[in-house]
Amino acid sequence: MSVVSFFIGTVHGLLQVIPSVRAWLDSIGSPYGGPGHMIDPLAHAHINLVGGVTILGMAVTYYMLPKITGKPIHSHKLAEHSFWWTSIGVSSFYISLLIFGFIEGNLWLTDPAQVPAVHRFYGPVISIAASVLAVGFWVYLANVMMTLKDIYKKS
Repeated sequence: MSVVSFFIGTVHGLLQVIPSVRAWLDSIGSPYGGPGHMIDPLAHAHINLVGGVTILGMAVTYYMLPKITGKPIHSHKLAEHSFWWTSIGVSSFYISLLIFGFIEGNLWLTDPAQVPAVHRFYGPVISIAASVLAVGFWVYLANVMMTLKDIYKKS
């Protein structure tokens, strides 16, 4: 998932510097606000940093913690849950940002009066995606903390 996220983020980054795409993004508010901000930098940063770096960090922790301590991870089931919740959360967050950015961006240029009608859906959709992502982070944190507690208890 980390590699896939980095790939998507790299392609996204390449596309957003094409002069015609960059001009469109700038015309709708990138990177300072408005719909363009959802596409660049928000979507681009989240797929790279959360999808790429954070999932890689989680994987490294789950791999290295048992190697360093000689003790197993507290729960492989929780490790799988943290991966799937985080992966689904960051994917839905990224896709939501792109979809709302494109829809609102086109409206911004063609019919700005319609932007608030679409924007009212943005908060709830992003909140759900962010909440799924947060569940993944919290499950990861709980599993790592319980692993450390198990190590401390058994010492």
